[in-house]
Amino acid sequence: MSVTVESPNYAYPARSRSRRGPNLEKAGWIFMRASGVVLIVLIFGHLAYNLIWTPGGIHAIDFGFVGGKLAQPFWQWWDVLMLWLAILHGSNGMRTIVNDYVHKPKVRTLALGAIGTAAVLLILLGTLITFTFNPCPEAADPALLPSFCASL
Repeated sequence: MSVTVESPNYAYPARSRSRRGPNLEKAGWIFMRASGVVLIVLIFGHLAYNLIWTPGGIHAIDFGFVGGKLAQPFWQWWDVLMLWLAILHGSNGMRTIVNDYVHKPKVRTLALGAIGTAAVLLILLGTLITFTFNPCPEAADPALLPSFCASL
């Protein structure tokens, strides 16, 4: 007795051998693995510095701590790299979910466009904020500034 199993209805059929050009799905799969490993290092480094190596631990983290940390280029780039990888990793995961479960082409295009737009917007705004953050702006009312700004 033989049983015939019908081919499932995938949104995107398997890549044929005659197809030319880059295999973007394979690149996305490799990116997810590589970015996941790098994110683990970045996140645990971030947590270790903030919670273990900083005297006072979690109780020392306040506006002044964040302002001082973001004044150093090393931590700016660390946080920006963590932000970029986290957003790209998450949006690639969402893209995969949409491709797997959304079968109507127009809805899929709309969802993928929304994911891409949100990722670009978050990366741009997060990068801008990280590199332009100034806890002690010159033109601000001194009564509104944190106490450590008066000593500058």
